[in-house]
Amino acid sequence: MVNFLAHIYLSFEDPEITLGNFFADHIRGNKYKHLPDKLQKGVLLHRAIDSFTDAHPIPRMSSKRLHKNYSHYSRVIVDIYYDHFLAKNWMDYSDTPLQEFVAGFYDLLKSNYDILPLGTQRMMPYMIADNWLYNYSNLEGISRVLNGMNRRTQNKSKMNFAILDLKAHYSDFENEFKSFFAELITFSQQKFNELCAS
Repeated sequence: MVNFLAHIYLSFEDPEITLGNFFADHIRGNKYKHLPDKLQKGVLLHRAIDSFTDAHPIPRMSSKRLHKNYSHYSRVIVDIYYDHFLAKNWMDYSDTPLQEFVAGFYDLLKSNYDILPLGTQRMMPYMIADNWLYNYSNLEGISRVLNGMNRRTQNKSKMNFAILDLKAHYSDFENEFKSFFAELITFSQQKFNELCAS
């Protein structure tokens, strides 16, 4: 789960949907059925967003550029790149400054700590202490994320070098993100409305 910021943003400021959408990757199969209704809908929204993204030609084009060097890790890297472009261009998508938006989300996590899955509870202190979401907006922050992901693969992925690919093809990745994200917002809003109406 690396495109955190996009999933939070695409919850359209509904607190419970936001939580479910954020922690969905820490929930296996149908192990979300015990959760309150709105949290379940957040998990389902997350999965719909992931399916839409996986099937879409634009993120595929972005990951194809990386495939030679990073193989199946390319998709994960593209998720990180896309969160960078969302953070960097935040004011194109939200009237709330990124720092304020992120601080509100951290408060939401803290006040709902007890209902978070164990994996999310473990990750949360690091995320808040290092302010991951805000630091996606700069290349230094993205470099740290890629280094951390590489360590998690015992240096097999070489994802730490992907910062060089981002710099080398920066405008291509940014343009692909903008085209794709416009479509993803429309899809997510429709799915959100559908889930909330059911």
